[in-house]
Amino acid sequence: MTTTDVTLSLNAAQRIRAIGQAEGRPVMLRIAVEGGGCSGFQYQFDLVEQSEADDIRIERDGAAALVDAVSIPFLKGSEIDFVEELAGAEFRIRNPNAKSSCGCGVSFSI
Repeated sequence: MTTTDVTLSLNAAQRIRAIGQAEGRPVMLRIAVEGGGCSGFQYQFDLVEQSEADDIRIERDGAAALVDAVSIPFLKGSEIDFVEELAGAEFRIRNPNAKSSCGCGVSFSI
């Protein structure tokens, strides 16, 4: 299944492809929303080789991210991005549904 409710930035797509090339195998970024964190919900990021039956697939320029069906309502309208800053590099979710988030950007509330 695919959707355009969640998008993958050019930077995120390039990073997913680069990770796959470095590891010598195709990988996809799996994103899930779980209860917990200091703001109520938190993002979980994993690299996987295969999708699950209920995954929503988000593609761009030959790269793919996966979101499970339970997490997708929390991510509607979001962009999956990859940022490199002085403090480090990381995948980040730009989520318009988040009312607040913690300082590290991994947890959020709706």
